[in-house]
Amino acid sequence: MPYYRRIRDLREDKDLSQAKMGEILSCSQRVYSNYERGDIDIPTTTLCKIADFHKVSVDYLLERTDNPQMNK
Repeated sequence: MPYYRRIRDLREDKDLSQAKMGEILSCSQRVYSNYERGDIDIPTTTLCKIADFHKVSVDYLLERTDNPQMNK
């Protein structure tokens, strides 16, 4: 499973804890931590919520592009 470095980096850039991100996403800190480490797959709806929260594209989170801008 992949390691989601950008998800962690974006969270840390905003000085948010994993527990706070869990609250925002309606999951526990443990589940969110598992997302960041790639221990479990991130559901598509949650991945979209993370991208919307950080105002970046899902492709950017998945490191498919280095351009963080969302296409509309």
